Amino acid sequence: MKNLDTDRSAGEIFRTTLLLVSGFWAAEFLICCLLWVTLGVNPIEYIPIKLIILLLSIAIAMIITYIIAYIRNINLIIQVFICFILSIIASTITSTSDYYLFNTFHPSLSIEYNLENFCYTLFYGLSLFFGWSSFFVAYLYNLEIRAHERRLAASREEALAAKMQALHYQINPHFLFNTLNSVVGLIEEGAPANASRMVMSLSSFLRSTLELDPLRDLPLADELALQAEYLRIENERFSDRMKVTLRVPPELEGALVPSLILQPLVENAVKHGLGYSSGNLEIVISAFREGQSLKLLVENASMVTEEFNVEKKAGLGIGLSNVALRIQTRFPQAGTLVAGPVSPSRFRALLTMPLRLA
Repeated sequence: MKNLDTDRSAGEIFRTTLLLVSGFWAAEFLICCLLWVTLGVNPIEYIPIKLIILLLSIAIAMIITYIIAYIRNINLIIQVFICFILSIIASTITSTSDYYLFNTFHPSLSIEYNLENFCYTLFYGLSLFFGWSSFFVAYLYNLEIRAHERRLAASREEALAAKMQALHYQINPHFLFNTLNSVVGLIEEGAPANASRMVMSLSSFLRSTLELDPLRDLPLADELALQAEYLRIENERFSDRMKVTLRVPPELEGALVPSLILQPLVENAVKHGLGYSSGNLEIVISAFREGQSLKLLVENASMVTEEFNVEKKAGLGIGLSNVALRIQTRFPQAGTLVAGPVSPSRFRALLTMPLRLA
């Protein structure tokens, strides 16, 4: 049976098939015994003969099984025709054996050859063998369909993993460019000490993020710790203008979230809140539960300029679009990102995903 297109071993299929064949004919044997009792015939007297026929039927059925497995890849109609021919041959063998065994071991019965009785026995055996053959063909189809579905699911998971990795790895370059621009800004402002501390903080942050598995989810507390590292970097430049508030209930700190899913949201709040504002910036990061969903909210409030108002109308930037695609890919129909201004001086990004506690 090694030519079968399944992910199960030949030995496993053989053992399962042997159990199915034995169970099929054992059930037929028990039904016959019950029928004899119903008709007032003592089945114990004929059990040895019926057991011989039972073992013979199992052996023939196993041979048919191997033939079906061998011709598995040919046209289905031809398979059915071959199964029918094999069933006729098998039924003829068992019917003839049944007749001679009864005459040999029970000569007192004086069973004479009767065409009508023989045809009845023949067609009864034919129905059993053809029924088994049809069942086994369906069983093989089921094995192959399930194997195909598993391979398809594995392929989809591999494609999803590759896509998630690609989206994840877009974060670091995007963040790195913005941070290096901040370092340049500090140098231009004549603050080399701050620039040096920012570079060291950047090194520590990148080491932490590069060690992350992009396919492994993090507890929300760990994700927030990473964002705190990032905010320490930005604090070197905007310490006098930036205030960060965390509102996360203790029971949600163990909720699982995709790694660095908040990074572009926090970065967007810093970039647009301070880069396009003339005043102070307040960033609020909060989490709350709504039914079976986890909601993560990142808001920034500042006095924004007209330049930012024009840019907001252009839609989501690269960072937010990346988050939207990641969350929708990770949680189809259950993961969303809604981002936009809620007032002239406040921008909000709301992430929704299934609540999963570590």
